Amino acid sequence: MTAPLKPTTTVQATSVLGLGVYRPSTVVDNEQICQWIDSSDEWIRQRTGIVTRRRAPADVSVVDMAEGAALDALRDADTSAEEIEAVLISTVTHPYQTPSAAADLAHRIGATPAAAYDISAACAGYCYGIGQADALVRAGHAKKVLVVGVEKLSDVIDNHERSISFLLGDGAGAVVVGPSEEPGISASILGSNGEKWGAVSMDSSLLRLRDALSEAQTTGDASRLLDPEERLWPTLRQDGQTVFRWAVWEMAKVAKQALEKAGISTTDLAAFVPHQANIRIIEELAKQLKLPEHVLIGRDIVDAGNTSAASIPLALHRLRAENPEISGGLALQIGFGAGLVYGAQIIRIP
Repeated sequence: MTAPLKPTTTVQATSVLGLGVYRPSTVVDNEQICQWIDSSDEWIRQRTGIVTRRRAPADVSVVDMAEGAALDALRDADTSAEEIEAVLISTVTHPYQTPSAAADLAHRIGATPAAAYDISAACAGYCYGIGQADALVRAGHAKKVLVVGVEKLSDVIDNHERSISFLLGDGAGAVVVGPSEEPGISASILGSNGEKWGAVSMDSSLLRLRDALSEAQTTGDASRLLDPEERLWPTLRQDGQTVFRWAVWEMAKVAKQALEKAGISTTDLAAFVPHQANIRIIEELAKQLKLPEHVLIGRDIVDAGNTSAASIPLALHRLRAENPEISGGLALQIGFGAGLVYGAQIIRIP
């Protein structure tokens, strides 16, 4: 008979210990957006709720923004980088397939030799990260985990493309997850619907770029590389109606599952923080959930736009800053996006 393995942990509960953000300095309003697309400030406000969005300058990278949010979260959690044993970054805009943004961030903040990896789950990526951090701590793989949602979506949009470009902004949000005496993170609801895989996606520009480079090397003719009509850098596009209908009708069901898993009702909530995709989706979800009047709703999209994996921590941070009395209360958070993927859980607000 072989020797028994040592139990990995005695941790039974986890919580979000601290919250931080990074908001780029450049503000882009709807009038500027309308220089690129045939639209109006009124139309954008009515359809999306967006008044402004933040865009990072060219010399500010995904990891730069992640670092700003991470250091802010560590301060809020009164935690040193040396205590972090895993770094998770949710992003789809890190310009390198490998190495990961997380490994770079861990080195920058002094969390080495923490485990580090990126999560590609688009607008649900932050909720995926919270679910994984909760599991890592409870399984004994890390005492404390840094989770960052960060996007530089301005790098992957065509400003003249009308289906999604005017929605998008840049930014980062981060949290520290660690052990606690009482449960502060509920069981996560994570899932996907690959049948609608192409409803939000980056086009195949990188494949065209590969072909154009090969052609230039073979023929010596680089004209295709310089042709603006080729659009050889990948750009985001979406089928807006498909995404809207899916989010409105299916995500309310997911939110209700998260509440049931946590063993609470909407009356127990202090806040509802959905992915900041569109103000009409946010309002419809709140309506379907029949949220009581005391539940605060994240509407960061008005000033920040849709920041994909960063949107939930950014919205929660704003809610807490404007309403400090919700600290210690419960928040229902739900992310959904390209894939189509979704994630939801209840957290206790730090």
